[in-house]
Amino acid sequence: MLAKVRTVSLYGLESRIVTVETDISNGIPCFDIVGLPEAAVRESRERVKAALKNSGFAFPAKRIVVNLAPADLKKNGTGFDLPVAVSLLAATGQLSADRVGENDFFIGELSLDGSVTAVNGVLPMVGGVCESYGEDAAGLRLFLPKDNGKEAAFDGRGRVYGVSSLRELAEALAADALPEPVRVGEEELAFDTAVSDGLVDMKEIKGQSQIKRGLEIAAAGGHNVLLIGVPGSGKTLLARSFPTILPPLTRSEALEVTALHSLAGELGGESLVRRRPFRSPHHTASPVSLTGGGVVPKPGEISLAGHGVLFLDEIVEFPKNVLQVLRQPLEDKVIHIARASGSCSFPADFQLIAACNPCPCGFYGDPERECTCTQQQVRRYFNKLGGPLLDRIDLHMNVSRVSYGELHDEETGAPPAESSETIRRRVAAAREIQRRRYRELPIDCNAGLDRRFIASFCGLNREASAVMERVFQRLDLSARGHDRVLKVARTIADLAGEKDIRSEHILEAVRYRSLDRIV
Repeated sequence: MLAKVRTVSLYGLESRIVTVETDISNGIPCFDIVGLPEAAVRESRERVKAALKNSGFAFPAKRIVVNLAPADLKKNGTGFDLPVAVSLLAATGQLSADRVGENDFFIGELSLDGSVTAVNGVLPMVGGVCESYGEDAAGLRLFLPKDNGKEAAFDGRGRVYGVSSLRELAEALAADALPEPVRVGEEELAFDTAVSDGLVDMKEIKGQSQIKRGLEIAAAGGHNVLLIGVPGSGKTLLARSFPTILPPLTRSEALEVTALHSLAGELGGESLVRRRPFRSPHHTASPVSLTGGGVVPKPGEISLAGHGVLFLDEIVEFPKNVLQVLRQPLEDKVIHIARASGSCSFPADFQLIAACNPCPCGFYGDPERECTCTQQQVRRYFNKLGGPLLDRIDLHMNVSRVSYGELHDEETGAPPAESSETIRRRVAAAREIQRRRYRELPIDCNAGLDRRFIASFCGLNREASAVMERVFQRLDLSARGHDRVLKVARTIADLAGEKDIRSEHILEAVRYRSLDRIV
């Protein structure tokens, strides 16, 4: 007897509908799975066999052939266990075949006792299937592990049913008595803006008012930042405070971030990512760990930091080949991975926050300790980053030591430190101005402006143009560096509520290009 059940396969974030065809015939007992199954899929034979027996079903002593169609598409992962088991039940008549329709999809891994356990990548699977059905997605029935139910329901299309065991599913289908679909309440879509563990509120950082101002500009315009300072000056602390001043995730951003973390198996028991990611890989990281890849493509650090922050501490210590893979994603906001087995793309819309010492010994420009490096050594030190990568970093800021008075709140006349919440409100207001300005364009914030739109949105009056010309010549800026200054100035104007870029906005933007005066 022949039975067909539908499921989903992933390659990167791209989902493909797969039909599980099971044929049972007389002959020497065997159980074969064909259709380019990877090792985990081939091993499902033993899991399915044990799960059927331990759930009280009969496993036929016949010739069983399971075909995963289309046969030219490589299948990987453990999510094929449940559809294979359901197709076997239908093929043996232990479950009526008419109880499983063309709009029913099954995804899940089976334990040997017949329970259904969670799998990675459920949200992109469900999203891809619903996308392919378009307006007809409301008629889909998606049977998934109970632990993945909420995650899948956040897509908002199709009816999602959480399954605890194979026996429970078979009985519900046989009696046509399915439980209520998994639903997501509005309160579950709320995004957390509180300072989370591991991050620091801006008000807890003593001094550094100029650096905080630069980080506010970076957050408002989506700009990349390089913090340069002597050891112990607070670079890492400032970087860890940066996500606390970013606006909350939107629903579409949260779904994209959740899909990537689900695929990588890094949801950590959560159903939805509610805070902007903060990723901080060690300087021994390989190019593949940053960009993603592998035999079964998985997202790397730059994708997992999407709509959040990628923090590279001691960036100069990273191998040059690792740093250079950042150049294209920083510009294009996407990473394309090509392998012999196929190609895929992952989004990489992150903000880069990098930190390093000012020289090899670490004390260049420090009034407390003498630097032992020559000017040539300092130049060579920063040349490890490479001009093209530096050109993609909008703000270069020197972080100085905090004085004793600042550390103990003894500085007279200094205003009290602002909280992250106060700064976030200004950042959100500036982002809203940019959202309205670019509503007809595929641009989210000022950092996304490219050469085509600079003249339209960063136009200068005569005075500002004269200032920009002097800056360009004195700092010997590249064309990309010229555009970066203008985009930062555009953000400063937005924070001030100004429609036009003025000369003072350009001069402030130039103050955040300290490396242009060194390298």
